[in-house]
Amino acid sequence: MKKHELPVSKDGNLVVGLCDGETSMEVKGVKAGESLTRAQAQHVSGALMEEWLRKNPNAHWDAVPLVAQAPAPGSTTPRTQQPRTPAPSKGTVREGGVTPESGGAEVKKQQAVPIQDGHTYGAFSDRDEAIWAASTEQFVDEGHRVFHDAQAIGGTVGISCDMCHPDASNTHPETYPKYQVQLGRVALLRDMINWCIENPVRGRPLADGDPRMRAMEAYIYAKRKGVKLEYGKK
Repeated sequence: MKKHELPVSKDGNLVVGLCDGETSMEVKGVKAGESLTRAQAQHVSGALMEEWLRKNPNAHWDAVPLVAQAPAPGSTTPRTQQPRTPAPSKGTVREGGVTPESGGAEVKKQQAVPIQDGHTYGAFSDRDEAIWAASTEQFVDEGHRVFHDAQAIGGTVGISCDMCHPDASNTHPETYPKYQVQLGRVALLRDMINWCIENPVRGRPLADGDPRMRAMEAYIYAKRKGVKLEYGKK
């Protein structure tokens, strides 16, 4: 994979590159190999983004997250659907699986629930759906945590994803797959996440099955809820 080749500071200072593969900034007073404080990292990220926007005045860049996005992690949305009676199933029921006593967080801890056999999409209760929703929200919340934590993502200079993409804005997951000039090939969202981890964040790329990668993808997609798919869009 390509890498953003950064200029070398004559004073041995840290040089941070933006995800465009071109823009960079020398951080005075911080030596290469040292980590920035969160305040310093946010300042550097902001300065790099200002420089990029100055060089790309016609770029499509959302100033704030879209209204159609998902609620912030931890918030709840009132259920508007009326309870429905589960459709009768002709399939057999066998013992096994898991039975959470409350919420998605307990799913893996509880045992001995009948597993529906024969109808994948039928005979599920409101309780089942509540458990699924809680589990999904927990997954998205974990992505939010990693996205905002430089150490959790494996960064070495103190920069986290949210510093350039507040609330996952301007990640545009709905436009992937698409050709990324920085990578020199068609990329998926996870490819671009890894590009940012390797370059601005200065960490090691995550494997496709890494729980952090999966959670961040879930979070980014959740924040674009309601936006139509337009793969290939620049």
